[in-house]
Amino acid sequence: MLFETLKVIGIALEVVLLFNLLIVVHELGHFAAARWRGLKVEKFAIWFGKPLWSKTIGGVEYRLGSIPAGGFVAIPQLAPMDAIEGGCDERADQLPLARPLDKIIVALAGPAASMGLAFVFACVVFVVGRPVSEAETTNVIGYVAEGGPAAKAGLQPGDRILAVNGHRVTRITGMGRMSDTVAWNVATSDAPVIPIRFERHGKEKTVEVEPYTEPSSGWRRKNLRQIQVAPAMIPMIARVVPNSPAAEAGLRSGDLVIAANDQRLYSPIPLAEILSASKGAPVTLTVRRGGRHGSEFVSTIAPRIPDGQSVPRIGIEWDQRGLVTLSHPKPLSQIKSSILTMWETISAVTAPRSEISVQQLSGPVGIMRIYYLLFQSPMGWQLALWFSVVLNVNLAIMNLLPLPVLDGGHILLALIEGFLGHPIHQKTLEMVQSAFAMLLIGTMLYITFFDVGDLVMGRKSRMTPDKGEAMSFTAPSSTPAPAKP
Repeated sequence: MLFETLKVIGIALEVVLLFNLLIVVHELGHFAAARWRGLKVEKFAIWFGKPLWSKTIGGVEYRLGSIPAGGFVAIPQLAPMDAIEGGCDERADQLPLARPLDKIIVALAGPAASMGLAFVFACVVFVVGRPVSEAETTNVIGYVAEGGPAAKAGLQPGDRILAVNGHRVTRITGMGRMSDTVAWNVATSDAPVIPIRFERHGKEKTVEVEPYTEPSSGWRRKNLRQIQVAPAMIPMIARVVPNSPAAEAGLRSGDLVIAANDQRLYSPIPLAEILSASKGAPVTLTVRRGGRHGSEFVSTIAPRIPDGQSVPRIGIEWDQRGLVTLSHPKPLSQIKSSILTMWETISAVTAPRSEISVQQLSGPVGIMRIYYLLFQSPMGWQLALWFSVVLNVNLAIMNLLPLPVLDGGHILLALIEGFLGHPIHQKTLEMVQSAFAMLLIGTMLYITFFDVGDLVMGRKSRMTPDKGEAMSFTAPSSTPAPAKP
């Protein structure tokens, strides 16, 4: 118990450390540019809210806030930010005017620093590798939910999906760029019936599928449309329960179960169904030991019903990732992929008839939860490094949106000032900044509401009911929203 507690605390500290590194680097970009261009810097703050620690050095107040939701650099000559940063000791109209070019350079410096850090992380990922599970690299169906949309249309395990609604796909689901996944193209399509082209036994066919949207309660994120399929993966044993039928048969962690009663397995779920239907009768498993190209053997195992349960089991816990390989994507390809992912997300959120909305984004709480889940998994550091590439690109692009309060808004206001030939009236600027600051704070609170719901209740796909030793399916992570205004 103590070890598990210490482990959780250690992971939490790793999450806080890495998350704050991203914010500090972004803010350091603004800070360094403001000092270089001669602008007044009043505060350098990590986190918001009442300061837990504060110290003034060289005319700059450095502080650590009490709300772990980002950070800021207070630069009065850039724009009034009292609603977020608190009041400044000196008003912008009491300081020397900053040229529009200086303001643009300072505003661009934060996103530039984030992109620079993303490139550093991408270089590290290129060297150490990114773990990629079998399930997130295949467009082969591993399981079709009984009675679901795909099942009604006639799709079967082993079918290879080639296109959804005319869009070529290479994966069922997975992290990273989403436009090549079945899940994304189903969720973003607004047609009541979606044509799906697939390959079965070397022949291509097309079926029309009517997606299903699971009802959600008013305080949970709205569920997106789905056709209720899971990607194929060779069932891999993560752990064998001591003194269980599987242990007595000599099965080991890492063994691949490729067939049961001569039925090819594309997922652990059908095996759970076979075991349940066996009613304790022996089941013949074809097992491969030594990885994808290892040796095979046959093992006959008689399931037993554990005390206090009603479902026959053989004592296996499955590895939910399946086989994992290390890819070494080039740094620039990682950056490009992250930019395209952000473009796809922004396009989907702003599309008039899209079901994907701001509600599906993640704020600071959601981002830290994603980091926590990544760190918990095997090779978690490599996954967290890869996610940091995506997140830094996200911070850069989202902060460049031309909305007052964001960096892109500062750039827009500076361009307007340059076009007019004189500074924007201070009162007008304060009103615009305050209005958008309230809008941003409200949006972040709205997103955080759902992030907390995910944190408390967990965010699992309800595609299938519990089927004994079947694996569970985790819904794809949301795209992060900007953690820093």
